[in-house]
Amino acid sequence: MFDPDYDLFLQIVEAGSISGAARVRGQSVASLSKRLVRLEERLGVRLVHRTTRRLSLTAAGKDLHDTLTPLRASLAAAEDRIAGQLAMVSGPLRITAPTSFGRMHVAPCLPQFLARYPEVELRVDLSDEFVDMHNGSHDLAIRIGSRIDAGLIAHRLGSSRRVLCAAPAYLAQFGEPTTLPELSRHRLLATDSQLPWQLDGPEGTVVQQGQSHVHTNSSEIVRELALGGCGIALRSLWDVSDALDSGALIPVLPSYRGSQDVGIFAVHAIAPQASARVRALFDHLFTWLEPRLQSRP
Repeated sequence: MFDPDYDLFLQIVEAGSISGAARVRGQSVASLSKRLVRLEERLGVRLVHRTTRRLSLTAAGKDLHDTLTPLRASLAAAEDRIAGQLAMVSGPLRITAPTSFGRMHVAPCLPQFLARYPEVELRVDLSDEFVDMHNGSHDLAIRIGSRIDAGLIAHRLGSSRRVLCAAPAYLAQFGEPTTLPELSRHRLLATDSQLPWQLDGPEGTVVQQGQSHVHTNSSEIVRELALGGCGIALRSLWDVSDALDSGALIPVLPSYRGSQDVGIFAVHAIAPQASARVRALFDHLFTWLEPRLQSRP
């Protein structure tokens, strides 16, 4: 069994902060902070530099992280081999993902997965609606957010960095806001559940109130409306980086970005009978997505 304090340390690093790990685990920041301090006292070294926003590894912390990461993977693989769970990756496997992210980033990696595991019976559901992972309808879900349900196992795939942007045609017609009060007077575009926006800027975290110019439950509709010059949207870089590179969308108020607490997670319930299939798909997704998500500026 992998040392629980080492596992916690790795999860804090993967989440990017103690508060991020606390959200994933459904535990308090104070309890995780105490456990991290206990581990540092046990080892006799400081592992992380703590700041109000994020943490960074000390030299000893980086050394421990680099040592533990492959060790944890090797231990997990050994446990699976002993249990006989990796003898055959086969049978039904059901995955759900947000519509845009699934179409743009999950679907392209599936042909390689199916070629490697031809006995897997894969079902893929794309939806922007919340999927309850506790009812057993899906084995693995891709979630984009800052909070994961208690009782679920979450693995962070990367950050979902978000920027305010609009089409050149919209800015030419309505002008470009230079302050948040000016932004409030513009046409905003968001899904039904997205507003108000939580933004990180020079003065810290601020909440931008407003109503969407068009009401929709589809993030893809918001993207197309932004491209069509209908308003200003807060979009993830994984969704609009190509449009930003081509000039089809222009950054607005670049000193403000969507809250950095938002991450991209692979989430599953505890289901031993499906663990080999779930682990195989997660490993494939992580290998495919992690470098692509981290490459975004």
